[in-house]
Amino acid sequence: MARITRREFVVTGAAAGLAAAAPRPAFGRAPAVRTRQSPRPVVISSANGNRFRNGGSETCVELAFRRITAGDDVLDSLVAGVNIVELDPEDASVGYGGRPNADGVVQLDSCCMHGPTRRAGGVAALEGVRTPSNVAQAVMDQTDHHLLVGPGAQIFARNMGFEIEDDLNTDRSRRMWLEWKRRIDPGHYLSPDRADARRDIDADAELLAAGFGTEDEEDELYGTINCDGISPNGEICGVTTTSGLAWKIQGRVGDSPILGAGLYLDNEVGAVGSTGRGEANLYNLTSFLITEYLRQGMSPKDAGLAGLRRIQQNTVERRLLNRRGLPNFGVTFYVLNAAGDYAGVSMYAGRNGRYAVCTENGAELVPLEPLLDGSASD
Repeated sequence: MARITRREFVVTGAAAGLAAAAPRPAFGRAPAVRTRQSPRPVVISSANGNRFRNGGSETCVELAFRRITAGDDVLDSLVAGVNIVELDPEDASVGYGGRPNADGVVQLDSCCMHGPTRRAGGVAALEGVRTPSNVAQAVMDQTDHHLLVGPGAQIFARNMGFEIEDDLNTDRSRRMWLEWKRRIDPGHYLSPDRADARRDIDADAELLAAGFGTEDEEDELYGTINCDGISPNGEICGVTTTSGLAWKIQGRVGDSPILGAGLYLDNEVGAVGSTGRGEANLYNLTSFLITEYLRQGMSPKDAGLAGLRRIQQNTVERRLLNRRGLPNFGVTFYVLNAAGDYAGVSMYAGRNGRYAVCTENGAELVPLEPLLDGSASD
């Protein structure tokens, strides 16, 4: 047997000691242990993240939080959470059964960001895949690109093994589209009850005259889910997924799949995602802006309200203003900092203005903090 010198023994032993003392990889599967210095783990999302279960026992935020605190990768956990909503036909704002475009076709958008690796992926105007968040993650993992769109995104999804369906409409989403067609084109798409045709036209005129009506109607038009989370190790990730603006022009893409708009994060600072009028958000890249406010030391609530204020200041077109000269639309941001502090802020409170939070105390819906009093239609 070969002999080693005393010096070789000391060097070898020291190296072994250092290896044993080295921290485990950040993406290990072992449950994370929270220390006094650790951020508190939390998952936040739009309200639909704690409403829909797709026939299961957990909501989006519950599943994501459970997996994160069990040591799973944060983004994997969040995507698994939003899959619940994407697959649930009862949520008409994302995924399967989402609101179709003006031609009756469901086109989906999604974006995800992985804080620890500083990587992101997105898809837009994707047809035929119920869970666009998974395809966005595949773009991040499998390509050197961030955003794939339209037929190219579908070809990529097929090549990655995703099932491509001919039509993502449900009977419910198709009925909603047909009702919309009857309202905007009553001369061609007649009401089943002809006596209701005039009433449909009048109702549509009232809706247009009021901008987009109540904040609840805003949710119906702009429904989306954003979900962000932080682990006890301080790993921050986020995902946003949507069927986009209801009855949109074929090929229209909003803020959801765009870095800095529908989602942005910095693992050292925090995460921000949005729902609401995408064009207003895109003009200001507000999720990026709010992240920079976090970097300056602002609280999630103050940073979010400052972002909304920027949108308000830059909304000057008369068609986008209500009788008070304020935005006639809603935008909501979900803000999480690197310490695990969070806030949900909105342009207006709305009758159902809440967002979802899951911590070690469980999941709940909590009130949004509004920037402006009243409603978008005032």
